[in-house]
Amino acid sequence: MKLKVNFFFSTVVAFTLSTLLFSCSVSKSLKNVPDISNYSLEKPERIKISDTSYITQNGFLNKNKQGLWELYVKGNPMQLGLATGALTQELFHKQENALLSKVDELVPSKTKQYLLRKFLAWFNRKMYLNINEDFKSEIYGLSQYASPKYQHIAEPYPRILYLHGAHDIGHALQDLALVGCSSFAAWGDKTQDGNLIIGRNLDFYAGDTFAEDKIIAFIEPDKGHPFMSVTWGGMLGVVSGMNNQGLTVTINAGKSKFPLVAKTPISLVTREILQYASTIEEAIAIAKSKEVFVSESIFVGSAKDKEVVLIEVSPKNFGVYKVENQNTLVCSNHFQSAAYANDEKNQKHIIESHSQYRYERMEELLQENPKVTPEIAVDILRNKEGLDDKEIGYGNEKALNQLLAHHGIVFKPEELLVWVSSNPYQLGEFVAYDLNTIFKEKVKNIEPRQLANNDLAIAKDTFQFTDAFANYEAYRTLKHTIEKAINKEEKVDLQLFKELQKKNPNHWESYYISGKYLYEQGYFRAALAEFNSAKTKEITTLVDQENIEEYIRKIKRKIDA
Repeated sequence: MKLKVNFFFSTVVAFTLSTLLFSCSVSKSLKNVPDISNYSLEKPERIKISDTSYITQNGFLNKNKQGLWELYVKGNPMQLGLATGALTQELFHKQENALLSKVDELVPSKTKQYLLRKFLAWFNRKMYLNINEDFKSEIYGLSQYASPKYQHIAEPYPRILYLHGAHDIGHALQDLALVGCSSFAAWGDKTQDGNLIIGRNLDFYAGDTFAEDKIIAFIEPDKGHPFMSVTWGGMLGVVSGMNNQGLTVTINAGKSKFPLVAKTPISLVTREILQYASTIEEAIAIAKSKEVFVSESIFVGSAKDKEVVLIEVSPKNFGVYKVENQNTLVCSNHFQSAAYANDEKNQKHIIESHSQYRYERMEELLQENPKVTPEIAVDILRNKEGLDDKEIGYGNEKALNQLLAHHGIVFKPEELLVWVSSNPYQLGEFVAYDLNTIFKEKVKNIEPRQLANNDLAIAKDTFQFTDAFANYEAYRTLKHTIEKAINKEEKVDLQLFKELQKKNPNHWESYYISGKYLYEQGYFRAALAEFNSAKTKEITTLVDQENIEEYIRKIKRKIDA
């Protein structure tokens, strides 16, 4: 991890020093604001009903019994932004702090943070030119509630605009393990009632704090279709959602070259699809009209078309993939359409990453469950084992359930039903929402109301109450403690490595961490034993496997010398 971050920052320094001549375009970007002359900027009054319930003229926010925040807002773009900001301001500040403190953790050097800010200002210099004006107005309204703590980074509006590209930037820096999602769909003879069922895990990880307060947003814009999405404070884009036409969107990162300029954040492409499309053809047309800056699969399901497709976008290519003569579609983190058949980066990613492994695991589980129901879809999302039910260690990125997901979600588009996971990870109750009821009629008088349909909820996973889960949580804490000490070049009690392995014995990484530390300390024979133990486990990627093999070769040379 440390080497990857240092390599990235050597690149950032080079870019920053070589692009100072472009300061004019950076200045334009930072000073640009949308045309808001037709909107009232008066901040709405927020009435506090309780610590978990608030209301404004254009919306309300409630926390349900499962711990999910339910947000409902309506109006024009500025009203949506202001109402969302007013209602969620504490959650907004918490998420902004969670994201930006992650930067502090990865980049503790103040000098490097300064260079990073300069680089990102340059990198994002054209983003404002590639975003729908209504969305910019909505983000402007939201930014009026941004935390004053981060003024040194940028003014509120450009800062929040840039944060809408956080998924894309995390994706571009994929070596930092911020993304790796899994999605699937079944319909026709592959589901119990013949209707379309879609499931997905969003494994966008920016720390535990970031995933604590999920917001289930229900948006009634003055133009386009009402829709729901699973989001977080400060985020108006869509990573998982469905509109009242039964059109669903989710996103899965593909392999990208590092982009030289930010254009349209993928979450705003999918937001536009959700707000303005009701069919797959309309979704494709919107996606095709956008310039993106990373590679992404947009998984689109349609009640009207009764099918699903993958819209595969990248800065220089565009493809659409749908299956023929079968009623399941699976997507992990590589492209499948003909447009990418000869893409060397995509082919290399299939070989080297864990994307193909998760793809095959989803296919395997769908074959084992010939008639998918929402409950079975949830079971698949919660699955922690590898191929052939192999025990691969909890938290292994080859598992569908890596025990770090921001959320899991299941859609039944033709019935306008959706289930969203509650904490911890995907193990809590999957909370049901019926868009037939929520968007049945235009709301005239805003009143807080329960949006979840508790009669349709899918029960908790009992795994969270086991010793194995308690040990996994202890493993995560201990791993963080050990890695923090190593990064500070502090001595680590060797017994801690044994405890780490005991807490999660089937995970290769605990043996690898121990082996690296022992190698650096000069305990070569002990390190060799640890690396050999790691080799007996299910190693996440080809790169990791080759890294372990290289350590073994170096140790053997030292021992034989």
